[in-house]
Amino acid sequence: MQVLIVESNADLAALWKGHLQRQGLAVELALDQINAIDLLQERQFDLVVLDLVLTEGSAFAVADYANYKYPDMPVIFVTNSTFFSDGSIFQHMSNARAFVTSQVEPSDLTAMVQHYGSTSESADN
Repeated sequence: MQVLIVESNADLAALWKGHLQRQGLAVELALDQINAIDLLQERQFDLVVLDLVLTEGSAFAVADYANYKYPDMPVIFVTNSTFFSDGSIFQHMSNARAFVTSQVEPSDLTAMVQHYGSTSESADN
């Protein structure tokens, strides 16, 4: 499974990447919108883990581009803020599959990635 993590906090991104890789997943990191869109232009991923509040750029732009280019690719949004805590992210982003805090346990994030990513892989076959 191919996973793209878009997270402004490099330490947190590295923690998640390491945990996902130990579970046998292939992971690429992007720290901002430009790098994320560049990677999405180069190849398709099975799933995107996306920081809702990027330091540089817009998470919505990344999610919109992913949805345009790969309509079946799921996105797991992570955030430190309470913005969209009412669940309205699912009304705004049709590719949103989960919305969790950035403090999510790596094992829980991995379980979500494996669940929603495997659904994406099935749709491709």
